[in-house]
Amino acid sequence: MSRGRFTICCLSLCLVLSGTTSLTQAAQENIGPVSIEDPHYGEVLFYFYQEDFFPAIVRLLAAQDQAQFDDHAEEAELLLGGLFLSYGHHLRAAEIFERLLADNVAPNIRDRTWFFLAKIWYQRGYHDRAQEALSSIENELPVNLQREALMLRAQIAIDAGEYDRAISLLQDWQGDTEWASYAKFNIGVALVRSGRVDEARTLLDDLGHLNPFNEELTSLRDRANLAQGFALLQDGQPYAAKAPLQRVRLEGPFSNKALLGVGWADAETKNFQRALVPWMELRGRDLLDSAVQESMLAIPYAMAKLDSISQAADHYLDAIEAFYEESARIDRTIGHINSGAMFDDFLLDDPLDGMGWYWRLEELPQGPAARYLFHLLASHEFQEGLKNYRDLNHLKRNLTGWQENIAVYANMIETRLEAYASRLPYVEDALASADLDGMVSRKLEFDATLGNIEETHDWLALATQPEFDMWEDISDLENTPALQASLPEAEEARDKIRLLKGVLQWQLERDFKDRLWRVKRDVRQAGEALVATQRSRRKIDETMRTEPQRLAELSDRVDGLTPRIEALQAQVAGALLEQHAFLQSIAVDELQAQKQRLETYTVQARFALAAIYDVSASFGDASQ
Repeated sequence: MSRGRFTICCLSLCLVLSGTTSLTQAAQENIGPVSIEDPHYGEVLFYFYQEDFFPAIVRLLAAQDQAQFDDHAEEAELLLGGLFLSYGHHLRAAEIFERLLADNVAPNIRDRTWFFLAKIWYQRGYHDRAQEALSSIENELPVNLQREALMLRAQIAIDAGEYDRAISLLQDWQGDTEWASYAKFNIGVALVRSGRVDEARTLLDDLGHLNPFNEELTSLRDRANLAQGFALLQDGQPYAAKAPLQRVRLEGPFSNKALLGVGWADAETKNFQRALVPWMELRGRDLLDSAVQESMLAIPYAMAKLDSISQAADHYLDAIEAFYEESARIDRTIGHINSGAMFDDFLLDDPLDGMGWYWRLEELPQGPAARYLFHLLASHEFQEGLKNYRDLNHLKRNLTGWQENIAVYANMIETRLEAYASRLPYVEDALASADLDGMVSRKLEFDATLGNIEETHDWLALATQPEFDMWEDISDLENTPALQASLPEAEEARDKIRLLKGVLQWQLERDFKDRLWRVKRDVRQAGEALVATQRSRRKIDETMRTEPQRLAELSDRVDGLTPRIEALQAQVAGALLEQHAFLQSIAVDELQAQKQRLETYTVQARFALAAIYDVSASFGDASQ
């Protein structure tokens, strides 16, 4: 296998795996010219580099089935693994990679591939497989990938509860970069989860005062402040917790939890009046957020502590009513989901111009479930399931299109058969009138005549018709009886005739070799044309013999596609039902969890309201 060809294939695989690497960046790699020997493989690459992965997979599998890869079999298999991976078939892709990347690939390409596989397995939740892939890396990765690989190892350790190992992996991080900031944050998280809050406080506080230069670091700063604040709250340090929580942006994605935490920090210090300020701000925000829901119970709790019993009761009643209305909306949404209509809304007017990893939902569908979709789509599991559901729907529509095309292909073959039958008699008549054997005999006669002319130096035989006519005219004059007389005039005429004849003979002898060469060339070209004609005749005869059989075989293949497509349609339909049920269960479980939380808060609000009424009743009895 050509090293250059295999390298470009591995590079293509890395493009699929990375998902964010552009072809322009890939072109900067030191890769020489690549030759594509198999046209079918070139067609696959044509679709691959346009990121049309589905037609690339279809053509690759079809070419493999027909053994059309003579020079690119292993490259095609490796590319197929990357394409499978783009559709989430990580287990099948891993089988291909483990088989092909063991010995045949340059170490740097193999190690990068294992790294990208580790990323995918981690994203899919296969942490053990991700750790195995990272362990398969034998050499140093490029600097940017080294950092990401180290961060990935640490994240796997944190998820496994191995906090000390994660800390040891990240504590020697060098440099003042974004990766260093993430390393600090993960160390802080590991320290908090291991109960070492004071040690974590220093790291998280440094990140909380970070001067960010992009949105990503700004969000990291908010996360660090939020993590520090809640860690200190849980550690019984409300005074210290308030400062980092107040540094979180009011309009950022973590603002709701930060406002809730600031309120509880004040409440822990018995400053309920100040605690009401952030909680009242939360009250006007999206009720689907758990922090907003909790604030609706925290507000009357603080008012009760401030002896505003009447206002506390009113707020508890408002919370109960809001929870009840939201619970009713959730019930209606669950009914809409169970009807099966919600997931079809995602596919409405879908152009199917992107599949696998690369599809992104541009606009949420309208309907009763719209307000809950943001929370559902925040789940990686739901997003991946929705992509799979969309891809299955694409396969269903694609198979339907193929099934409709079967009739077209059958008509095409039938038309070819009719055209063949109608043209065959004319072809047979034309072939019967073409006397190729006679042409061969004439060509041999020409060869013999030319050989005799060359041997005898018969310059007159190569004269043109005007020259030959002139030669005969001169000969006729020469034989005129009147010129045979012994007269001075006759002698003068004979001299002129001899001169003319001599000049013409000299010209003919002078041009003899040139004319002989040209005639030989023409005869040779005629012979070559005759050989080509004989070859074409044999091909025509072979085609006449095999074309009916070939068209019959094509007709059988087309007829055989219908049951295959129907079987595939049945499989896709079954998979669609399963995927629909899977998505439905995720969505319903998420909404049921929200409803359960609302019911819990409702019960708490009712108990608190009952307690307030008891207190009010007790004060009323005492006053009497």
